[in-house]
Parts: sequence; C-alpha cells; structure tokens
Amino acid sequence: MKLTQKVFLALAVICYGFVANAQETKQAYTVYLKLPGNAAKTYQLTDKGNGVLAARENLPLQIVQKTTSQAGRTKIEVKITAQETVYYNLEEVFSIPSFKHADCQFFLPGFWYHKNLRSPKEAPSFATSDSWQVREDRLSTPLTGIFNEKTGDYFTVIRLDEFKNEALTTHNSGEVILSGKTSIGFTGFRNVEGASSLVFGFPFSEAPKTYVRKLTLIPAVKAFEKLAKGETRTLVWEVNSGKAQDYGDFIAKAWTYSYDAYQPKAVQNQYANAEAKKILTNFFAESYVDKYDLKYYSGVELHTDDSKSTGLAEVGFVGRVLLNAYNALEYGEQNNNPSLVKNANAIFDSYLAKGFTSNGLFREVVDFARNKETDVYSIRRQSETVFAVLNYLNYEKQKGRKHPEWETKIKALLANFAKIQKADGSFPRKFDNDFQIKDASGGSTPSATLPLAMAYAYFKDKKYLEQAKRTAIYLEKEIIAKSDYFSSTLDANCEDKEASLYASTAMYYLAMVTKGKEQQHYIDLSSKAAYFCLTWYYTWDVPFAQGQMLGDVGFKTRGWGNVSVENNHVDVFIFEFATVLDWLAQQKKETRFSDFSSVIKSSMLQLMPVKDHMFNIGKVGYYPEVVQHTNWDYGKNGKGFYNNIFAPGWTVASLWQMLSPTRVEDFFKQNKK
Repeated sequence: MKLTQKVFLALAVICYGFVANAQETKQAYTVYLKLPGNAAKTYQLTDKGNGVLAARENLPLQIVQKTTSQAGRTKIEVKITAQETVYYNLEEVFSIPSFKHADCQFFLPGFWYHKNLRSPKEAPSFATSDSWQVREDRLSTPLTGIFNEKTGDYFTVIRLDEFKNEALTTHNSGEVILSGKTSIGFTGFRNVEGASSLVFGFPFSEAPKTYVRKLTLIPAVKAFEKLAKGETRTLVWEVNSGKAQDYGDFIAKAWTYSYDAYQPKAVQNQYANAEAKKILTNFFAESYVDKYDLKYYSGVELHTDDSKSTGLAEVGFVGRVLLNAYNALEYGEQNNNPSLVKNANAIFDSYLAKGFTSNGLFREVVDFARNKETDVYSIRRQSETVFAVLNYLNYEKQKGRKHPEWETKIKALLANFAKIQKADGSFPRKFDNDFQIKDASGGSTPSATLPLAMAYAYFKDKKYLEQAKRTAIYLEKEIIAKSDYFSSTLDANCEDKEASLYASTAMYYLAMVTKGKEQQHYIDLSSKAAYFCLTWYYTWDVPFAQGQMLGDVGFKTRGWGNVSVENNHVDVFIFEFATVLDWLAQQKKETRFSDFSSVIKSSMLQLMPVKDHMFNIGKVGYYPEVVQHTNWDYGKNGKGFYNNIFAPGWTVASLWQMLSPTRVEDFFKQNKK
C-alpha cells in the first residue's frame, strides 16, 4: 500500500527547541495524510537534523522547519513540499512543561477568555473540555495565549500570512477535503500530561467539538488541503513570551502585540459622515409605523430580503426606537426635513402618553402583531432609553423648548433605579414591574452608569452622581480588576464584547463629570476596559470563498467586532467606543487607540445598502446586522452571508452615534455648572 494511503499523522516530534523567558519548551509535530475515500492516517515526525521533519517510514512529502529566535520571540517557518499528490493536515504542539494547566488562564481573541466558564456547556468552555483548538477565522486575531497566574509568565502564538484564500467544504464535521486552497489554519491550547501547550497547524482543525450554531456543538472537524506533486506550502507562526502583572495586563500586552504584528489600515471609504447619515435616514422614513398607540421605527425581526416593517416595538437593546427618534429629529431640523421631524415628535409623544408601565418603567418590548409584551424588564434597555430621552431633552432645551412631563417621568424612573441598585453598587440584570429580581447578575451594570452621569449633569442633582460612582466601585472591583466582562448582551449570558465596551464607556462618562485625581482614576479604568474590548475587534481580513457573498463584494473584516462566546458573528456595535478610543489616545498618549479607531470608523460603513449596491438587503439604509464571517450561523445561510432575520434599529443607531463624535462632550459642556 502506498504511503499516500496512510492518512492520519499524529506528529510527535519531541525536541527541546529553545528556552524563552527562562521557560523550557518542547515541540511536537504530527502530520495527517488522507487518501480520498479512506480514513486519514497519522504519522509522528522527528527532527532528523537541519530542520528536516520525517516519520519512521518514507512519506510522499518533505517537511522542513526553520526557527529563528530573538528577544523572547521565535519565528517558526515550515515548508511542505509534495513529492507526489497528497492531502495533508499538519499540527504542531508547543509545550511549556513548567506551566501547570491548572495554574493557567487562556485567551483566543474574540472567542475565549479565562476558561469560558461563564458560557454554558453547549458552547465552547472548560465545562466540556480543558483543551480546545479552533479555526482561525473565529478569532479577531489568529492568536492563542496562555497566561500562568502563579508566575505571571505568558506565551502566545500568532499566525503570519497574507490570508487570501478560502475554500468551500461539503460537511461541518469529520474529515473533509477542501474544494480548493484556503489560508485558514487552526490554533488553540491543550493539556498535555498536566502541562499547558499551544497547539496550531494547517489547514483548519477543530476539536474536541466544532461550534456551528448558537449553543450547538457537533463532532470535531479536520480539513485536508490538496498539494500537487512538486507544489510547496509555506507556513509561518511566531511564538512570543513575556511577563504580565495579571490577566488584564496580559490581555493588554497581547492586543498591543497583535496590533503591531498586523498593523491594520483604514478601509477605503466612500462616505463622509454627512453622506452616511443621509443614507441612513431612509430607515427612519420607511420603517415608521403609526397604526398603534405607540409610534415607532420598525427595526426588529425584519427579513433581510424585503425589510418589511413588523409589529414589534423595542425601545433599547436591538430596537433603539427613542434613540433613533432623537437622531431623526435632530437631522430633520438641521436639514429641513419636516416629515422626519413630525414622525420623531409623534414617537416621543406616544411614549410619553403610553410608553410606561404602572410603576414607571419603560414598556421595553411590545409586540402588537402577536398582542403581547414583555413583563420582565432589564437594566440595559431601561438605561438605554433614559440615555436617549436625556439626549432628546438636552437638545430640546438648547432649542428653548421645555418638556416638564418628560423630566418628571425620567426622575421617577431614576428613582426606580435607586430602589434596585444593590449595596455593592451593581444593578440586577432583569426584574419585573414590582422590582422583584429575575436575574441578579451584575454584568449589565455599566449600561446604567451612562444615564446616571448624564442625569447628574442635566438635573444638577448629586444623588445621580453618587449612584454612578457606586456603579464604578462595583465595576472596578468585580469587572475590571478581575477582567471578567460578562452578561451585558441580553440574548446570551456569557463573556461578551458589549460588557467591556460599556465598562470603558461608563468610565469615560464619569471622567466627563469629575476632576483631578478622581478623573484620572476613571481614565485609567476606561483604558483597562478598552484593551479588553479591543480584543473583540478584528485586526485582519478573513478570507472568503467565491460564492460567499461577503467575499464577492470585497468585504473586509478588520475593524468589525465579534459579539460573544455564544454568538460568533461580527457586527457594527460601536456607539461611542470609537470616540472613547480617540479620547483615550490623547489621555494616555497611545496612538494605537486612535489609529485603530480610524480603522473601525472606515470599515464599519462598508456594507451600506444603496441603490445598485444593496449587499443583499431589501431597503436602502437598512444596515445589516448578523454578518456571518466564520463557520457559524443562527440557523440560516452560514459563512459569507447574513442570517435571514435582522434588527437594523440598533445598527443604524450605533453607526449614527459613531458618526456624531462630539455628541457626548457637547452634552456635558452644555450642562456644565
């Protein structure tokens, strides 16, 4: 039987490669070879000298590794040359014997933090396995990090490539032969006899499970790339080592290293802020619904293909009705569009009259089509709506228009906030109309900091500032100091981007209303949270296969953020964070913040639906939401497409806030004592 039939290679080269940061390391190699129609076979490789990696028996390919080390970094270059046509998968295990697995925390940017133990067992976490490897396009940077909490030492491995190609596969699990060339490999960590190890290779291989849908793990997948006779594939990784004070410091150093390695540049953007806003106003015009007691913009549970309005009104989270009403009012008056102004005022009037519960909470989600509404409320939606109304009230005040009834409603709602704020400064995630706690988690607390700081400035009442400062005490102690950012998004209960984004933004708002050392403390906390948030945003461009729409239209992922451990898609959730980054760049003298903010601001306008460039969206200005960039979906379409249901209400609001960079500072300047 020919060696090409010996498919599944369990490369176990053990060589004492080098000492980095005074840590002895070992490298082990496995190559898997597959003959179509047969199970793959495994070959263990050993170093035969001069970097030649070979098995005990002759193989139909030559593998040569070259390593170069300098200043704690080791570049690993592997060349695979086929001596006859082969289908291969190569794996390297980089072990650190002194790193006891139980002493370590782990990091895969935008996907894995600590041990992912806030995630359910149906998503990737230590609850399922203490060893994971995933395809690189799941990650905001193709990097894995291992941090030893006992010593402060860490190792990372990053993939260096041009990432030009992707290939389609017919199956999501098992052994799959790629339909063409891919640039996507895999990376992760493994428990090797009690020691932590970096594991990486090419093409992609996911184990012990592959994550294909929300809370859906299926059997592992291993991909095989065809290498024709005489063809060579060159692969490059870099292993970096260092020391950090804690996990948060490790994350900051890993992001800085990742950013420097990839140096992402702004995407060519054809829209100035004013033009982008003009396009987005079509959402305000076409989504307006006025046939119910609440008037609203229909921005939730729409179909991407026709984007027809639905009967669902949602004030915060994904609907953002009142924030969009403020945006439409401001734009309409600035640009002489009376229809936008009329509809926006009608929305505010309807919510003032009919938008509150018996105990003064906002009616968060009202489904007129199904004749039902939620009776469980969230600190996040309530906070986001107070935030919107305070922006509206301040705008109206600047125009000489007063709304005492609205002010009374907001004060009453903020009094409800005081009722449910806990002694440690946190807010429960969910509660009912009688303020009975339904979810005590404090992960959504920073969403309340923003309106409390604004209320202090607007109403000139110190009790709101004291409440905001109490949230900061909780955030510093339980969230930022522990680098434990969780449960901010309402459709998942896990590690997520929005928790760190809100934490950083919350400290920005507090810095707007404080001075001196106290202000500096909030600046420092905002910076710490910002590094964590930045790790969710892509520093590289994921490749797509021909036929995957996002690739066909030239979509670049750099600057877009992954969502959460549970929801593996990218989106345009940014709101004030780009402004926060620009501000932090000045405060901390860190140009990477503002440079990457420029990447974000340019990249997030790429999929703007306009005539003849609709990006598979039914209406102009209805910006897409669930952008599926990896092998994961909500149940429809998969990589390179959107889910068929989307919520443009929040995407329009998020981009609008990004396109209004002076809005926050203007608010606090206009309400300065």
